[in-house]
Amino acid sequence: DGDLQHDETRLPQMIDAVAGCGYDIAVGSRHVDGGTAAGLSSPWRHRLSEGGIGLARALIRPKLTDPMSGFFALRRETFDTLAPRLSGHGFKILLDLVMSAPVPLRAIEIPFEFRARLAGESKLDVLVMVQFLAMLVDRATGGMLPLRFLAFAAIGAVGVLVNLAVLFIARHLGGGFVDGQTAGMLVSTAANFWLNNVLTYRDRRLRGPRLWWGLALFMVVCGIGGLANIGIASMLVAAHHGWTAAALAGALMSVVWNYAVSSTLVWRAR
Repeated sequence: DGDLQHDETRLPQMIDAVAGCGYDIAVGSRHVDGGTAAGLSSPWRHRLSEGGIGLARALIRPKLTDPMSGFFALRRETFDTLAPRLSGHGFKILLDLVMSAPVPLRAIEIPFEFRARLAGESKLDVLVMVQFLAMLVDRATGGMLPLRFLAFAAIGAVGVLVNLAVLFIARHLGGGFVDGQTAGMLVSTAANFWLNNVLTYRDRRLRGPRLWWGLALFMVVCGIGGLANIGIASMLVAAHHGWTAAALAGALMSVVWNYAVSSTLVWRAR
């Protein structure tokens, strides 16, 4: 980091540990003898850090005292082995590395003083904590739960509520059903795009001109998904399936389509 909170005088000791002493990783720790977390800016930050450390320690091997540290060194071959296994959620890279290792890493913790911030701003906010929890779930389940898809689907459910709210308002303003439903669809789609840009695809967030281009593309993608929803549901009803089952199948088809194409085109990895 460039905020000068980490003690650069510990770097030679950390490098020696992995270059010549047989360790896979050397971690600068605030919580071993000689270390301190005095640079955390408030009691709330202390409690947040301690809570995160407690959760992480319950899931990782080896039992590091400071798995949330952003100050560490590791051997290049170790990184090359672990890189394809990383979840990529959040910015707690040390935790991701340790939890991605197929066998426990040989680790040493080196005390350092976590200083007060001299430059920049903290990255910590509610969304960062959500990412941290998502990474823990992803690692603890071996990546079996598609967290990004679950977030996308949950936001889609929020979009349904937004659509109904707009339709309700339009009805009480004297508008017709078609006009209200059209307005509801446009508002809910825009709301879904914003929430997905902020939450689901935070690591690929669109900004500036790309934001508006992404919104237009998302509208097109969701429009096609809506047509697929209606088509699948209509086919199932024609085949004498119940309305509820047909509607659920159409909705599932729509959300899978919207997610797959949005991930590929709207928020594609760069």
